[in-house]
Amino acid sequence: MNGPVESIYNLIPREVEKPPNPPRYNSKFKSTVKDELKHNRSPNKTMGPAKVAVPTPTSFLKKRSKEPVLPEKTVFEYSGEVSRRPPVPRHDDKPLLGIRTNKNFINTNAVENIMSVTKKPLPKYVDTRCGDNNLLEPSGLVPKYTNKPDYGQMPEYLKKRNAEVKRAQEEYDQYIRDRMKQGAMQQLSDAERDDIINGLKKNWEELHHQYQGLSVVTDTAPKKNRKERMEAEMKQLERDIELVEKHRVIYIAHN
Repeated sequence: MNGPVESIYNLIPREVEKPPNPPRYNSKFKSTVKDELKHNRSPNKTMGPAKVAVPTPTSFLKKRSKEPVLPEKTVFEYSGEVSRRPPVPRHDDKPLLGIRTNKNFINTNAVENIMSVTKKPLPKYVDTRCGDNNLLEPSGLVPKYTNKPDYGQMPEYLKKRNAEVKRAQEEYDQYIRDRMKQGAMQQLSDAERDDIINGLKKNWEELHHQYQGLSVVTDTAPKKNRKERMEAEMKQLERDIELVEKHRVIYIAHN
């Protein structure tokens, strides 16, 4: 039978023995860390107040010793003293009298008005029934750009581009002519080109007719493969037809 043995001596209270504490953990790097801390410590960090020079008894703080020193007083002068206007005349100053001119202001004004060019009014437009008007030129209603001398002409960069394209085409045509003279290339005639296009279209129609006769349900692998093969052939024929119709001039190289 497992468990403590029943006995009367077990009723006597006993002192509880505490287990001893395990030994305190000490790192093996403790001495290394202490050495590094002492070695890397800044030499300026010392205990106590900093050692500074003690002021002498004669250098005590005096009255008004920290006030800013102002510059010496100078006479104020305006920057525009030379270009200053003359002073206003005093009330007791007498004006100059007896000064006359021989200019005929009536005739002079009449001649100036006769010889002057009439000022043209600025063109305006009214956009409300209350008579509110605005200038016509900045409104965009006047054909301003169509009256320019270079309106409707081709820009310079387009002329340069067209000249470069034309030069490149001439070089290509010259290269083709040289190759044709050497017998390495042959130009396809219009009749042969039309025959090729018609033959490709006829092949496409026949293949399309066969494609229309396929079963709707592709439940087996052979049906699916045949359908995919015919679709790929039809797409290839369409690309060939588009390529031949796109180029009017076709050259055949002799290998």
